[in-house]
Amino acid sequence: MSIKAAKASDRTGEADLHGRPTAMRRRGACPALAAPMPTGDGLLVRLRPAGGALTPSQFASLARSAAAHGNGILEITARGNLQIRGLRAETVGQLAADIDAAGITVPDGPAIETSPMHGIDPEERSDPAAMEMALRSTFHDLLASPRLAPKLSLVVDGGGAFGLSALSADIRIVAQSPADWLVAINGDGETAMPVAIGPTEAAISAVGEILSLLTTLGQGGRARDIDPALLRARFPAMDDIQFISSRAAGMPLAGSHRLEDGKIILGVRPEFGQMRASDLIALLDLATNRGATAVRLAPGRGLFFIGLSADTVPAMQIAAARHGFSTQPGENTEHVAACAGAGACGSAFYETRTLARRLIAAAPALFDGSLTLHLSGCAKGCAHARPALTLTGSAEGYGLILNGLAADQPDERIAGGRIDFAIERLARAIEDNKDAGESTAACLTRLGVTGVSKALRQE
Repeated sequence: MSIKAAKASDRTGEADLHGRPTAMRRRGACPALAAPMPTGDGLLVRLRPAGGALTPSQFASLARSAAAHGNGILEITARGNLQIRGLRAETVGQLAADIDAAGITVPDGPAIETSPMHGIDPEERSDPAAMEMALRSTFHDLLASPRLAPKLSLVVDGGGAFGLSALSADIRIVAQSPADWLVAINGDGETAMPVAIGPTEAAISAVGEILSLLTTLGQGGRARDIDPALLRARFPAMDDIQFISSRAAGMPLAGSHRLEDGKIILGVRPEFGQMRASDLIALLDLATNRGATAVRLAPGRGLFFIGLSADTVPAMQIAAARHGFSTQPGENTEHVAACAGAGACGSAFYETRTLARRLIAAAPALFDGSLTLHLSGCAKGCAHARPALTLTGSAEGYGLILNGLAADQPDERIAGGRIDFAIERLARAIEDNKDAGESTAACLTRLGVTGVSKALRQE
């Protein structure tokens, strides 16, 4: 699909960009450029440039377009995709035209996620970008099938210092050596079920078999729904596959990393994954002046600047911090998933980022890295799709969910004016009850709903 072909409907809420009814844009569908999703602050589009890579000038052009045609807020998702917020039906086509004019390619079909270090990581076992191109070329029509689930996920992991073992996917293609690939389904590097292993051609063929099975399930079908008997009929040797599972963390996103050629990669994270176009443009302009040749979007809500010289990094880090980006690993903001929040999204009942900063200062016990704190302005849970320690906003205040989704029934309800007190009490209960060597997540599990409720009700 040419992005230029994307035309916004005149009346949001009635049809998508191809005239299809809005049922095609249900929540949970992938809000691609051709089918933006209505949110509390307008329309949202999610896109992944080819290879997850942009030049600094392309990214700056995209940011300027986001400011001109949206509300100027851009986000990097947990999977390393880019979101542009606050668009209107009549401006989506203008954004698409700007993307084309900047020379940015957004492939059709589901996102195929590759490591942000692909092609430059000396520890990489095989080239995931070449595998992605081969998959898109071989299965162009199949990947574009309307019978595939809108959020179907594919990961191509070439290995290396910044692997993708922590990312869950419907289909995983993982380099085992320069010549061989493992194909697995429904999980991350540790939990996915292997179905085939072999050279590139065999791996591509196996992916085609899985896609074919998925099309028979229709739009609601994911890899977990494939009949095991059908799977074994297609892959009779799958139970004999020997491989080493992995969920190694790899190198941290934030910070500087030296390549073999002496150039530096600088990783930064916008606070809670969100940035304003003006801050991003200023940082990109500085990066260009300092010699950066590319920007790679990265899982974990961050990005890498490629091609800096070592002497430029300190100034870049200072500028990044000034514009709201974290530049050091281990900061507490890494453990918070916060949606746009009130003031940016009309559906939100509280300012998620303001509360996040207060909680980081007031409740350090929550941030030992063993759990994610999910601050959701409403029950939609846009920022985090997995169970977490969650605070969901509502007209009555907050719902506290110890290990669940934003839409789950709260374990405890907290009045709006008592939220700071309640979280401080929760942190105190963790500090008072945590055993030696015990994590915060384990302590909360042991305390359970009864123990946490008791702690929150103490004056």
